Amino acid sequence: MNISEIITLWSENRGLSLLIWTVLLVTAMYLARTSAHQSIAAAMRSLRAVMRMTATSLLALEQRMTKRNKQVILQAGQESTELAIEREFQRVNVIVERDLSGYPAAQRTMTDLIERIESDYQASNETPPSPPEWLAAVDTISRIDKGNDSTVGQVLQSIQETIETSHEETIKAYRKSSLERLQVLKKMLPSWRGLSKTVTSVSTAVTDLGERSQLIDKLMDKYERIRRKDDQVARMLASSSLTQFFIAGLVLVIAMLGGVINYQLIALPMSEMVGGVSEIGGWRTADIAAMVIILVEVAMGLFLLESLRITHLFPIVSSMDDRMRGRMVVVTLTILTILAGIEASLAYMRDLLALDREALAQSLSGVTATNVEFRWIPSIGQMIMGFVLPFALAFVAIPLESFIHASRTTIGLVSTSVVRMLAYVARIAGQLLYQAGRIMIHLYDMVIFLPLSVEQYLHRQKAAGDVDDSEDAIISSEDTVGGIKP
Repeated sequence: MNISEIITLWSENRGLSLLIWTVLLVTAMYLARTSAHQSIAAAMRSLRAVMRMTATSLLALEQRMTKRNKQVILQAGQESTELAIEREFQRVNVIVERDLSGYPAAQRTMTDLIERIESDYQASNETPPSPPEWLAAVDTISRIDKGNDSTVGQVLQSIQETIETSHEETIKAYRKSSLERLQVLKKMLPSWRGLSKTVTSVSTAVTDLGERSQLIDKLMDKYERIRRKDDQVARMLASSSLTQFFIAGLVLVIAMLGGVINYQLIALPMSEMVGGVSEIGGWRTADIAAMVIILVEVAMGLFLLESLRITHLFPIVSSMDDRMRGRMVVVTLTILTILAGIEASLAYMRDLLALDREALAQSLSGVTATNVEFRWIPSIGQMIMGFVLPFALAFVAIPLESFIHASRTTIGLVSTSVVRMLAYVARIAGQLLYQAGRIMIHLYDMVIFLPLSVEQYLHRQKAAGDVDDSEDAIISSEDTVGGIKP
């Protein structure tokens, strides 16, 4: 039985049959009104309860995720702070061993030299020695009047010359002594300058040590706050992690662009080397070979930085002994240099291939090929780019490590936000379903409004009759109480 036959079941007149079906449907809905209301209300209350339970579960999950993210953030901050404190203590140890370990000996040396310089300086400032006492007596005798006696004159003249000679010799001895002392002071001048440099270096070391101690105090305060699980420190670390995530992502995007440029430099000559027709899994072999070279360069750079303990993506590399790590540094650097040389030669080969293709196109078009002046400049530029880009890509391990460590925190924060949003959506959806159930009940009543109106009219009439009966009963009771029979 199809739909048309069902519609015309009661009469051949389609309108009359639809009217009968409508009356029957409204009557059935009126008779099932109470059950339908209860069913709709029960279903919507159940859905609202399910949504509220879902929202409660999601909020509990969000709290657990927030707690876990806080633990992860604080743990990462604690590890980085411990590394920073360890590094600062190592620097302090270097300063003490390099600059302050010989300070006692330097102090003794400086004290001795300063005393010697002071004594020599004091000695160089001595006053000239006074002449012997007998010179005064001889000088008095030499001033006696000679008279006419030539012998007395000669004796007095001899005494005068003796006095002058003694005075000159005394002056010469004093000048010689002063010159010797000045020579000593001059010889002490480099020592004095060395002392000045030593004092300056010690002062610089002490100043640097003071700055390091202040930085260590700040790091220790931060470490203690992390150990106390301070919320402010957790928010600061989360903000720093997000900043690091976006900065590292930006650097990785730049590195990817550099990789694309590197790929363009070696793709064309690689197709000439391995063949431009062969394919592996739908990809050209030349493209795969070029990508493999770039990825191997990135891997060598990663292992090089791991060997130098700049990055810590592979703990087994950093745990090697110094000799093995040194060998690994030499091997990875050698391989990276060889690959850079290969890329430089491929870049030069690319320029030659481009020149040959250009000459072929000119000859096919009937144009005479001409030698371009300074053609060697782009060739050298491509070779330099081909040699430098592998070493630039080698440093991609640093932002990669930062991106990986920061992505853990970022993913946790984003997941927490998504779960919180889902909890709010579930709660709002439950409330909307509950209100939708009430709307459905009202719509249900609108469909059967005619029998409901009749029912309400009958209820009002019955209520009015009951009121009249109650009033008559009250009047009758009052008359009986007053002794008057009705």
